[in-house]
Amino acid sequence: MRNVYLLSLLLAAAAPALAQTAPTPTPAGPLAPLTVDKIMRDPAQWLGTSPSGVYWGEDGRHIYFNWNPTKQRRDSLYQVAPTGTAAPQKVSQREQRVLPTNGGEYDAKYARKVYERDGDIYLLDLKTQKIRRVTNTAERETSPSFALLDKVVSYVRAQNLYTWDPATGETAQRTDFRKGPKPASPLPTDKAERYLRAQQLALFDVVRLRDQDRLARERQQKALARLRPKAIYLGTQSVDNLQLSPDGRYVTYTLGQEPTAAKVALVPSYVTASGFTEDISSRTKVGAAQTAYELGIYDLARDTTFVLGYSELKGLDELPAYRKEYQLPAKAPVAADSAKAKAAAAAKAKKPELRRVQPFGPFWSDDGQRAFLVMRTADNKDRWLVGLDPATQKIKLLDRQHDDAWVNGPGIGYGAGNVGWLPDNRRVWFQSEETGYSHLYAVDATTGQKQALTSGKFEIQSAQLSRDRRTWYLTANATHPGEQHFYHLPLNGGKLEQITTRPGAHEVTVSPDGRTLAVRYSYTNKPWELFVMDNKPGAKMRQLTHSTTPEFESYPWRDPEIITIKARDGADVYARLYRPAQPVAQGPAVIFVHGAGYLQNAHKWWSTYFREYMFHNLLVEKGYTVLDIDYRGSAGYGRDVRTGIYRYMGGKDLTDQLDGAKLLTDKYGVSPQRLGIYGGSYGGFITLMAMFTQPDVFKAGAALRSVTDWAHYNHGYTDNILNEPYNDSIAYARSSPINYANGLKGALLMCHGMVDTNVHFQDIVRLSQRLIELKKENWELAVYPVEDHGFIEPSSWTDEYKRILKLFETNLKPAGEKGGIGQ
Repeated sequence: MRNVYLLSLLLAAAAPALAQTAPTPTPAGPLAPLTVDKIMRDPAQWLGTSPSGVYWGEDGRHIYFNWNPTKQRRDSLYQVAPTGTAAPQKVSQREQRVLPTNGGEYDAKYARKVYERDGDIYLLDLKTQKIRRVTNTAERETSPSFALLDKVVSYVRAQNLYTWDPATGETAQRTDFRKGPKPASPLPTDKAERYLRAQQLALFDVVRLRDQDRLARERQQKALARLRPKAIYLGTQSVDNLQLSPDGRYVTYTLGQEPTAAKVALVPSYVTASGFTEDISSRTKVGAAQTAYELGIYDLARDTTFVLGYSELKGLDELPAYRKEYQLPAKAPVAADSAKAKAAAAAKAKKPELRRVQPFGPFWSDDGQRAFLVMRTADNKDRWLVGLDPATQKIKLLDRQHDDAWVNGPGIGYGAGNVGWLPDNRRVWFQSEETGYSHLYAVDATTGQKQALTSGKFEIQSAQLSRDRRTWYLTANATHPGEQHFYHLPLNGGKLEQITTRPGAHEVTVSPDGRTLAVRYSYTNKPWELFVMDNKPGAKMRQLTHSTTPEFESYPWRDPEIITIKARDGADVYARLYRPAQPVAQGPAVIFVHGAGYLQNAHKWWSTYFREYMFHNLLVEKGYTVLDIDYRGSAGYGRDVRTGIYRYMGGKDLTDQLDGAKLLTDKYGVSPQRLGIYGGSYGGFITLMAMFTQPDVFKAGAALRSVTDWAHYNHGYTDNILNEPYNDSIAYARSSPINYANGLKGALLMCHGMVDTNVHFQDIVRLSQRLIELKKENWELAVYPVEDHGFIEPSSWTDEYKRILKLFETNLKPAGEKGGIGQ
C-alpha cells in the first residue's frame, strides 16, 4: 500500500508538467519567423490533415475519403457529394457497418460486386444496391472473387477454396488441403510383418471377419470421397492464391516452402507499459534463405495434382553477369589423358543450375479459353509472361524482360505487376521497361506479336481500362518528370489525351459511370486537397475540402526552383533549390538526401517529407541555401536512373551530391568551406558515406536512422541492388559506410530510434563502436527510446531537428552569424 500511495503522489506531482507538454498553439503573424518547436508539432493540430484513401460510392452519389478536420487522434471516414453543394460529412460507425467496402471484385458486366468485411463475404447488386451476406461464420473467409464465368462466388476459408451459388444458395468445398504428411497405409510393408498378418488371418476367424468389415467400411468411405475433393497433404508447405478455372476443371494454387532455421533479429524495447524489457521479433538479414514457390495444379476430372515445370524458360540457366567477376582465370592446359583433364571436361559439360522462380497467376481471359502466368526469378533479374495450358502443364513464352541489375519500375514491381487481358481475349497487356521507361504493351497470346501502346522518355505510372473497355486511364509524367497528370488513350494505342492541366500531381479516381473524376491534387507548397472535375480535357477542377489551418496559411511557404544538375557522367539530375531572398556571398548551404533510394522528391507536389520541407524554409530564413537532389536510384526517371546504384551504393548516388555541391559553389555563391549534408534512412547512409569518403567537401553532417552496413539490412531490398553478400562481397565492401569510418573529419551527428525494426539500432551501435576504436571524437549519437524507423512523437521530431540545426549553426557559420540555435 505504501508503494501505491507514493506512486499516486508522484503521478499527481507530475500531472501539471505532463499537461504542459502540448501547449495551445498561438497563431503566428504573417511574417513570424519559423522555429523548430513550431514546425515539428503534431501536424494534425496546426498544419491540418489532408484527405486520403479516396473512393467512389458504388452508386456514384458520394465520394468517400479519410480526413481529420476536427483534430482528433486519428482520421475518420467522410463523404461528400460530387456537386460540392454541401460540406463533407463524417460517416457514422453505424453507416460504415452497412457500407460496401472499397475494393473487392466485380463481375465482367459490372453488375455485381463481391467483397469481404470483418472476415465474412458479401455480394452487392449494383443495380438495386441490395447486399446479400454470403457467409456468417466464426472462421475468417477471404479472397472473394467470381468464378465459373461469373456464375458463382469463390472464397478461401482455412486455406481451402469454396464456392457459393447465388441462384441456389449452395456452398461447395472445392479443395481439401491438409497440413502434415500423408498418413501411412495401415497395411504392413515389411516382409516379416506381412507374413505375420497373413498367419493371423488364416488362424483366427474373428480377426479375419473384423478385417473384412474394416475393408468394407473403407470401400464405402472411398465411394463417398469421390463426391468430395481430393485430400491433398501439404507436408511442411503452405498454400495460397487458390483459383478455380473458368470451366471448373482445375484448381491452381501456389505452394510455399519456408526455409528452416532462419535466424530472426530481436529488437529490445526498453520503455514499455510492463516496466520490463520486451523483445520484438524483427526480420532476417540479407542472404538468409528465402521461401521457395511452386505452382500446383489440381485436375478435378482426373483427381490428380501436378507441380508446374519451367526448366524450358529462356535464360533460366544463365549465370548472372556479375558472377563473371568472380570466375577463376583459365589455367595452363594439361595432358588430355590425365584424370584432372577428364574431371575438368566433366565439370564443363555439367548443366548450370537453374535459378529459382516464383509464379504469379494464372490470369484467365474473360471467355475462359486462355490463361497466362507471370514468372520471376528469385534474384529479380528476369520476368517472363507465359501462356499456360493446364491440361498439358505446358507453358509458352510471350515476353521476357531481363535486367543485369534487377527488374522493377512503375506497373512492374516485384510481383505480377500491372497485367491483364484485352477485350478480344487474345492479347495480354502489361508494363515493361524494355525501352528504359515503363510503358504499356500488348502481346498476342497465339502469334507472340508484341505492340507498344505508349512510348517516349517518360513513365506510365499507373494504367487501367475504363469499364466499357474502350479507353485507357493513365497517370504519367509526360510533361515533366516532376509532374503527374491523368490521360486518356485509345484501347489499341495512339495519341495521349491529357485531362488534368494544373502543375503538380493528380491522383485520380474515376466515378462508376466514367463521367466524373475525384482528384486528390497538390502543389509544392500546397498540401493535398480533394477536387472534382468532369472527365474531359481541361475541365475545371472544383475544390471539395479545405484542410490547412489559418496558422499554417499565415506563412509564405516557398516554392523551390526545380533545376537540373549536369552530373560528371553527363546525366541530367533533377533537384529542388531553396535560396534566401537576399543571399550572402560565400554563405552556408545544406544538401538534403531523401530516403528510400527509389523515391522522388524533386517534384512539384506536396512532399511526404513535409517536415523537412518546412525545416528547409527555416534554414533559408537563417541564410542557408538548400539543395534537395533526386540522385541516382530515385524514382520517376526511368530504368537507368533506377539501377544507377547497382552493386555500388555510395557510387553515383554520392557523386550526384558532390556535383550538386560543386554547382552550389560555382553558380550560387556558396562557400566551399560551409557545406553541410543530412538525411534519413537511405539519406542517412549517403550522409555517412559523404562524411567518411569526402571529408574535405562536407564540414558537418546529420545521419538519421542510417544503414551503416548493408550486410545487416533486409533481403528483399538489398539483394536486388547488391546481390547476396556471400556471392558479391565486392559490392558490400565498397557500399557499406562502416568500412570507411576512419575517414571522418567533420562534425557528425547520428540519430536513431531504439525500437527501429527496419534499420536496427544495432546498426548504429556497431558503427559507434567502430568510431570509438578508431579514436574519433567529433561525433555524437542521439537515441530515441520509443521510436521505430519513422518517428511519431512530436517531442522526438523536435529534439532531433534542434540538434540538426545546432550542428549546422555551430559548424557552418562564423561565430558572429550564429542565430538562436535550437529555436
